[in-house]
Parts: sequence; structure tokens; C-alpha cells
Amino acid sequence: MKNLLTAFVFFFGSAMFAEAQTSFKGGNSFIDYQKTFAHPDESFKRKEDTLQKQFAQKKLDWPAKYIYIRSFKYDSKMEVWVKNDVKDAFKLFKTYKICVLAGTLGPKRLEGDYQVPEGFYYINEFNPRSNYYLSLGLNYPNISDRLLSDSLRPGGGIYIHGNCVTVGCIPITDDQIDELYILASYAKSQGQDYIPVHIFPIRYNVPKSRNYLNVLAKNDPTLKKFSDRLEEAFDYFEKYKQLPVILTTDKGEYIVSGAMAKKLVPDKPIKRDPVPHRTRNITGLVDAVHQWPQFPGGGDAFMKYLDQLGKDMVQFLPDEMKKAYVQVEFIIDQDGTPTNFKILRGMKDDDFNDELINRMEKMPTWQPAILHDKPVPKKMIQTITVEAN
Repeated sequence: MKNLLTAFVFFFGSAMFAEAQTSFKGGNSFIDYQKTFAHPDESFKRKEDTLQKQFAQKKLDWPAKYIYIRSFKYDSKMEVWVKNDVKDAFKLFKTYKICVLAGTLGPKRLEGDYQVPEGFYYINEFNPRSNYYLSLGLNYPNISDRLLSDSLRPGGGIYIHGNCVTVGCIPITDDQIDELYILASYAKSQGQDYIPVHIFPIRYNVPKSRNYLNVLAKNDPTLKKFSDRLEEAFDYFEKYKQLPVILTTDKGEYIVSGAMAKKLVPDKPIKRDPVPHRTRNITGLVDAVHQWPQFPGGGDAFMKYLDQLGKDMVQFLPDEMKKAYVQVEFIIDQDGTPTNFKILRGMKDDDFNDELINRMEKMPTWQPAILHDKPVPKKMIQTITVEAN
């Protein structure tokens, strides 16, 4: 038992909430400190009164002493829950729409994979000078991530932020981050040092979302086991409107205290004849280059190509799916030929993946990467969005 559970990752939903008032130099509260910065000061002036009125309309006490944030990747939603006593049930204050999703479903495991993490986190940074207006940092990588992700390059710098753009974070609008930043600041000022943020692949009670996840996890037992554990936490909160205690094993697996374990019966994989694709035996593959490979016409032309490819692939989606994010790895060889395509994340439908690779193999020749004035092969990773209008 000593080795089974390495640490309590979160104490949310228990009597272990910190009650001490956060203080700063000169006796100023955390709110006063935030107001010394231009963007937070503007936010409080512009939105605080509006937030108080919204709380009053929903018969909630202002300001909330505890907040809880949960985000759903596929559904592109973020919920903000509030309460004022540790023993109270959380109540939903507001749901925000997430602007855009980078990557696909599944946890983040490598720096530069453009994945939004999945799992159980908390806010560990308030950034009033963010390049994305305002931002709230998350404690990625957490204990589980450190055990399961790339040991040298797990990645980091994951934020909820404004400006409605992202490369692996959770973006919302400036107007929304104004509100969330104020709510989090008040909770922090009143002693909630660990504001929980749970990131789920889907809303598990939405049939369309569940169908999409089921297709992805059909032949991926690792993804299925991981998402099932997250679902246990989702179910616990749905039932009690309190947060479960989350633990981490010495293998990096989450344990949801009080959750009902579900029997995993993996589907039998369907045997299928492999489809040949362009493959080269490439030597001299490098990580760092002086100039990255260039698609004909430049970056804008490549984005247009990917957008059209996503539209063309809609017809090959399974009937129950309307949206998919597929992460593809490939190599631009030293003669500029794209080759060695591999699906990293996304669809587990072999017919779909073969069709996507067939089409990408017809890409025009690139300008190869350059290192020390010589062309070299370079690995590329790209996420393709396939979505029906």
C-alpha cells in the first residue's frame, strides 16, 4: 500500500481547503495587488459590478469563496462552479465557449505535441501581463504527467487565457477571461490556494460526444482506461456536486476515491490487411535546423491546403461522427519529398486513416530543411481538423 499511492494529488471537496487569508507586502490583499496592474485593474472596473448582478440574479452569494472549473475538449465548453462553504454543494455559475482546440482527445505527453492536457490540475499562476491579455496558469505537468509523459520534454506553460487563440492552451475571449480572472482572484484572496481545474476529453453525458470517444478508444486500450478514470471523477461530481479526492499511483494512474470501478472489456481488434504507403529508409534525421521545411507558397498556403484537406475528408467520417482532430507525423526528406506518414492521435478507423495518408502523399514537393547550408530530412507533426458544416 505504501508504494501503491505515491501522493494525494488533490484535496478538493474535503475539509482540507486552506482557510488562511492570503496576504502580501504592506498588508494589501491579493485583490489590491492585482489592481496594481493595468489589465486586472481595468477588468475589475469593467466587470465586477456586472458579476455581482449576475450572482444576485442566480441567488448566489458574492463573492464566491470557492470556485471549481471543468473543461470539456471535444464539446469546447468550460464550466465555472461556485460555493461559499466547504460543506455546500457547488452550483453552476456560467458556461463559457472555448474558442478553439489544439490537438485531439487524449492526455498531453510531449512538449510540442500541441495537445491540451487532460486530467486534474489547479491554478498555480495569475499572469496580469500575459501576451494573451490575461491568463491563469495550470500546474501541468502534475504528478501523473511527470510519471507518464516524456521524461526530458513533458512540456509546460499551459494556461487558460484570453485573445481567443491557442497552441495547446485553453483560450476564451477577453471578456470571459475578465470574469474568470476576477472570480479566481476573489477565491484566492479568501484563502482558496488551490483552485481546481479538471480537463475532460468529453462531456460523458452527451451521446454525440460519447460516440466520438468510443470510436477513438475502440482499439486503444490505454486511451480507454485513461478516459474511464476521468469519467469516474465526472460521475462523482455529477452525483454529489462535490469534488472527489484524486490520488496517483506510483505508475502515474489516477485513483478516484469513492468511485465505482468499471469492468473494462476491450473490444477484439479487427484484423485488416495493411495498405502500403510511401516509406523511405531515412538517415541523418535531425531535431534542430537553421531553416524549417517550406511548403510551396509558404505557411499561409499550407494552412489553406490543410483546411481544404479537412473539408475533403468529411465524407469519410463514420456516420455517427461530425468532427475529428487527427495528428499526423511525417518527414520532409532532404529532396523535399513528404514521406513516412504516421497517424499519432485521432481516428482509429483504418479506412479513414489510409484515405487521409493517400491524399497527403500527393502533397507537392517542399523546400527541405537546411542545416549548415545543406538540405536535411526533418520530422513534422501536424493536426488536421475534419468537421462537417
